[in-house]
Amino acid sequence: MALLENLALVFIAGLITALATGLGAVPFFFFEGISTRRNVVLWGLASGIMLSASTFGLVEEGLAEGTPLEIAIGIAAGVALVVVAHDVLMDADIDPREYEEADFKKLILILGILTVHSFPEGVAIGVSFADLGLEGGAELLGFTVPLLAVFMTIAISIHNIPEGTAISIPLKSMGVSEWKMVWWAVFSSLPQPIGAVLAFGFVRYAREFLPYGFGFAAGAMIFLVLTEFVPEALDIGKELPRGGKPELAAGVVVGSLVMVPLAFI
Repeated sequence: MALLENLALVFIAGLITALATGLGAVPFFFFEGISTRRNVVLWGLASGIMLSASTFGLVEEGLAEGTPLEIAIGIAAGVALVVVAHDVLMDADIDPREYEEADFKKLILILGILTVHSFPEGVAIGVSFADLGLEGGAELLGFTVPLLAVFMTIAISIHNIPEGTAISIPLKSMGVSEWKMVWWAVFSSLPQPIGAVLAFGFVRYAREFLPYGFGFAAGAMIFLVLTEFVPEALDIGKELPRGGKPELAAGVVVGSLVMVPLAFI
């Protein structure tokens, strides 16, 4: 029974991060659009949050559990998975405009592609809950929750909001309703609660792999930031002065600084 309760809590944490993606569509209830400059800043913000969470959360915790070599192996495995998955899926960049127009088979492909992008974040949540129920955590809903799990859930939730905005922008151009934009934004992160449960179950009962799990999640997320988020931001901001680099850098700095106090807490 305790196992089911723990799995349910981890699933809920992953679901919270997925639902947070839907918040990215909320501005479109009040405004017609978001400026290019603000969009670039949002991508930078998401990048900074992920880099900070990966470094001060996952890597640091991993080093407390294992050796630098184990973390490095985990990081390499995380990067390799993303690279291989992209190669297998080939067209890993799906325009959200295709969500509305897709048939069932296309939606399955889209969900597979989204899994490549959001599953590592779910893994990060899952491994951060490895010490669930043990001493040293925060009391929450009758559970002793590791502080790292609270940190990662907050970090990924905040990070997901700009992703939801990025998904909503092309849907807005199609005239898709605001509530449908919220749904498609959440849909894009549905693999996260699944990844969280699978990762938690694995590292909980195979703790010798926990350092590798921390490295795996950190490597996959850092690689996605460097190969997906930053290039996307620069592509969006190419018409801005200096190619949008100042806006991107400002977003990265703010995103990193926002998470640093939480990491030390």
